[in-house]
Amino acid sequence: MEPVLLITNSQAGTNDDENLQQALEVLRAATDVEVCGTSNPGELDGVLHRRGGRRAVVAGGDGSLHAVIAALHRRHELRDVVIGLIPLGTGNDFARGQHIPLDPEDAARLVVHGEIRPVDLLVDCLGEVVVNNVHIGVGAQASRKAHTWKSRLGRIGYPVGAALAAVRPPFVRLRIEADGEEIVDFAQRVLMVSVGNGPNVGGGAAITPAADPEDGRADLMVSFAVGPLARIGYALKFRNGRHAERDDVLTLRAKTVSVSGQGFYCSADGELYGPEHNRTWTVEAGAFSMTLPR
Repeated sequence: MEPVLLITNSQAGTNDDENLQQALEVLRAATDVEVCGTSNPGELDGVLHRRGGRRAVVAGGDGSLHAVIAALHRRHELRDVVIGLIPLGTGNDFARGQHIPLDPEDAARLVVHGEIRPVDLLVDCLGEVVVNNVHIGVGAQASRKAHTWKSRLGRIGYPVGAALAAVRPPFVRLRIEADGEEIVDFAQRVLMVSVGNGPNVGGGAAITPAADPEDGRADLMVSFAVGPLARIGYALKFRNGRHAERDDVLTLRAKTVSVSGQGFYCSADGELYGPEHNRTWTVEAGAFSMTLPR
């Protein structure tokens, strides 16, 4: 295989370093590997500037994968590179959804022996990308509260934030269009919206279970479960990926999804932004190539 540029998070912990060494043993037995640690967008851009024709392998989680793909997209180089992934994060939602092994040695073997296939990307109206999933409503609210509590409580901040969001969820009134057709108007209160290129969020929760980043369409899920009992029922179904069976959940597939309305927050590949009043996401089919299981 061609030489590899392996991109890591230079702020990763000791455990990640140990897992990385296991992956490197496999990769270096197959090809030449240069390891480059980055801690900010400027460093990442500098590393990619000297990539040459090498394969880019990301050693990290969903945030690291997003950062590398977004940078290559901005540089107009995304279609020219093959991406590999060694999952070292905590959530690893994209890896889980695409059956990429979480064991570092097995993931490295996949980089060497896997099948190179085209993968879709969501690109919004501002040129920002979504590799895996973007969601609006109660999930994004949990992320907002988690950012506040994580600084105080550490790793348990997210469950605390999620619990607070569940007690007082942010019902929003939105207008949602799929491929130019209005499917939700402002008369309906919405608990949650998800636009999925991949199926999972939050460390394996299947929010858009059938989403496939190779089919040229995004999976849209809208939950109208705003009443107290409805929220409980929705949460119980959500835990095992069966929430789409509910009458108050709408699902469909589209190439373009537009959301507008009162100020809402988005959580895209784990990154939070907002408040927003209008966003449109479009599927860019086969935007990049990636080594995936056969």
